[in-house]
Amino acid sequence: MDYKFNPKETKDKLVKWIKDLFENDFKDKNCCVALSGGKDSSIVAALCVEALGKEKVKGIMLPYHKQEDIDFSILCASHLGIDHVIVNIGETVDSIVHEMNTKREITVTEQALTNVPARVRMTELYFYAQCVNGIPSCNCNLSEDWVGYATFGGDGFGSFAPLSNLTVTEVLQIGEELGLPKELIYKTPIDGLCGKTDEENLGFSYAVLDKYIRTGEIEDDDLKQKIDEMHEKNLFKLLPMPSFELGD
Repeated sequence: MDYKFNPKETKDKLVKWIKDLFENDFKDKNCCVALSGGKDSSIVAALCVEALGKEKVKGIMLPYHKQEDIDFSILCASHLGIDHVIVNIGETVDSIVHEMNTKREITVTEQALTNVPARVRMTELYFYAQCVNGIPSCNCNLSEDWVGYATFGGDGFGSFAPLSNLTVTEVLQIGEELGLPKELIYKTPIDGLCGKTDEENLGFSYAVLDKYIRTGEIEDDDLKQKIDEMHEKNLFKLLPMPSFELGD
């Protein structure tokens, strides 16, 4: 499949899309972005600043107790000149786990422990947004969504999603077009929950995944099967919530 991506044209279209969205659907609202210090949140924030102006973009940083790389989040806010707050979610997460594990005597699973900080972050983001007349962004990209690498009800949620149809490879090119500092664009992606990089968690590189998404080409049959299984298993995260429809 012959596939070509134009980063400048796409960046300009993204900026226009955000501007139109806030002029029509989100009139008189600010944009609120949870800044992790990684490429996706930095690029979403930069797109929103270009579309809306820095006064309309509010950042929030949500460390779980201690975040070793929070300086990257601060660098992003400083580079863009946007207001930001830091809210530590450590005690909130610990309280939730304590209530379930100790007081209810329910065995807490590893997956539940991994996902609860992301869900608390989304709660804090919406709380902050309602305090500053804001609309929260979803910062997920197509590559992550394709294999379900986002927490349902956590970072996979939001009120608008600028990058959801762009692969990681394409998102990086958008970052270049925006003129963001290289350390924000090319910072090694780490989920901030289990201490591993994204690619260590996934078991394959974004370059391989992105090529497969866009062209259907992949050399390793076992890897193809793994990606296909992950995609099918996690499709529910991208579909509307199942709901009962009253028949005629």
